[in-house]
Amino acid sequence: MREFDTIAAIATALGEGGIAIIRVSGDKSLHIVDKVFRAVNGKDMASMKPYTMRYGHVVDENNEVIDEVIVSFMKGPKSFTAEDTVEINCHGGVISTNRVLQAVIKAGARLADPGEFTKRAFLNGRIDLSQAEAVMDIISAKTELSMKSAMMQSEGRLSKEIERLRAEALNVLALIEYAVDFTEDDEEPDETIPPRVKAGIEGLINEVDTLIESADEGKLIREGLNIVIVGKPNVGKSSLMNILLNEKRAIVTDIAGTTRDVIEEYINLDGIPVRIIDTAGIRETEDVVEKIGVERSKEKINQADLVIFMLDTSRELDEEDREIINYIKDKKYLVLLNKVDLERKIDLDELKDLENKIEISAKEALGIDILKDEIKNLFFSGKIDSESLIVTNTRHKQALYRAIENLNQGLNGMNRNEFLDLVSIYVTSALKALGEITGAEVEEDVVNKIFAEFCCGK
Repeated sequence: MREFDTIAAIATALGEGGIAIIRVSGDKSLHIVDKVFRAVNGKDMASMKPYTMRYGHVVDENNEVIDEVIVSFMKGPKSFTAEDTVEINCHGGVISTNRVLQAVIKAGARLADPGEFTKRAFLNGRIDLSQAEAVMDIISAKTELSMKSAMMQSEGRLSKEIERLRAEALNVLALIEYAVDFTEDDEEPDETIPPRVKAGIEGLINEVDTLIESADEGKLIREGLNIVIVGKPNVGKSSLMNILLNEKRAIVTDIAGTTRDVIEEYINLDGIPVRIIDTAGIRETEDVVEKIGVERSKEKINQADLVIFMLDTSRELDEEDREIINYIKDKKYLVLLNKVDLERKIDLDELKDLENKIEISAKEALGIDILKDEIKNLFFSGKIDSESLIVTNTRHKQALYRAIENLNQGLNGMNRNEFLDLVSIYVTSALKALGEITGAEVEEDVVNKIFAEFCCGK
C-alpha cells in the first residue's frame, strides 16, 4: 500500500544554491540510501547511530560519483514524520539535486506526493490537522505577524483551545446523558441539570463566537489585504503607489493615461501583508490598450477589500469623478483628496455624502501616516494584536460557524423546553464540527484535499 512506501523528495527550493536537501522517509529509508551512499569511513548505513551525520558520496548504478554529500539520520518516532528519516545534504542546483533524487528513487523509494511528509506526521499522530496546515502558512508567510500567527498554530495553541472547547461540549453531553438515564430508570430527575446544560451551551457559544470574531482579521493576516487605488487619469495614483512602496515603481508624468495596465506590489503595514494595486485611470477612451486597462481596473475594484478613491483638489469635480463615485459607493472605500499643496478648486459640498475623506499630498508625502492609520481602523479597530490567538484559516472559520449554528439551535431547544436527548443532537454536531479543525472528526477526502495544496517536499 502507498502509505507504507518509503518516499523521497527535494525538501528545499529547487534552483541554484549552496545546499539542497533530499528527504527520505519510511521503514526502508536506511536500506535504500545505503544502496547509493558511500561513506568516506567505509561504514554502511545500518551501523549509523540516530541523530548523527556522515560524510561521503552519492553514486549511480555504475558506481560513478554523482555528488559529494552529508547524510543525517533521524530514528522514528522522533522525526518530523514519526518514521525513520534520512536527509541527504547535497550541492544546490537543478541538475545535481535531481540526479541525487533520481538515484534514490531508482534504489527503491517512491517520489512523495504533495504534502505527503506532513500528511504522514499527521496520520502518525505527531501533529494534528491544524498544526499540519500551519506548516504551509509558515512557508507562505509574507510578514513577521503572519509568521508569528502561523508559529502559534504550529505549536498547538489553536489545538489546545479547540480541545478545551470539545471537553466542555463533552461535559454538557455527559450531563444530558446522566439526566436521560435517570428518567429512564423512573427515578426523580435532577432539576438542576437543565439550567446547567443551558449555562454550558451559552458558555460555549460565547467562546466560539470570540474565535469567529478573530477570523476576519486572521484571514487578512494570513492572506493579506487587497487595496485598489482608483481615480481618473493624472490625479496622483502612481505618485501614491510610489510613496507607499518607497520606490519609483510606477511612471509619473503630467500626461494623462500614463498607467495603462494594473501594477501590483506588496507592502508591510504593521505586520499585515497589503497588496497595493495601481490601476489605469477609469474614463471613456478610444485607445484600445487603455480601454483594456480600464476594464482590468474595474475587475480589480470588484475583487478589492478596500478601494482608495483619489480626487485632485486642484480640479473641479467632473463626470469621470462622478462615474467612479457611483461605481464604488457600495464598497468599502477611502477618499483621498490629493494635491492639497495646490490651490483648491474642488467643491467639497459635492462630496458631503462620501465618508472617510483624508486630505493628502502624494507629491509632498503629506497625510500618508493618517492614511495608514485609517486602514488599520477600518479592518483592525485601530490596533493589530500580535499576541492573541487568531483564527487565520478559512476552513477553520467554516467549522466554527457550523459549531455555533448547532449550539444556537441547542440553546433554542433549551428555551423551548425540548427533550434533552434532542438537544444532545445539536451539541454532538457542534462537537464534531470542532473536531474537524484538529482532524479528530475530519473525512479522508478533506485530508487529501488539504495536503494536495502542499509542495512535494513538505
